Amino acid sequence: MASTRVEVKNGDVNGAIRKWKMKFAKSGVPSELKKHKEYSKPGVVRREEKKENIKNSRKRDKRR
Repeated sequence: MASTRVEVKNGDVNGAIRKWKMKFAKSGVPSELKKHKEYSKPGVVRREEKKENIKNSRKRDKRR
């Protein structure tokens, strides 16, 4: 697994932690952990995906 690295500039550790958290979240690790925490039936997974797609399409429509 590749490590996520962040450079600390001028001793700003808080800023570096914030950047690391952003990179970590974008890498997809937290969402993968959440997915694998418990088993979901295939029908439930499809239903959740459909809800998510509807939500995302509404967001896209709002932006236009």
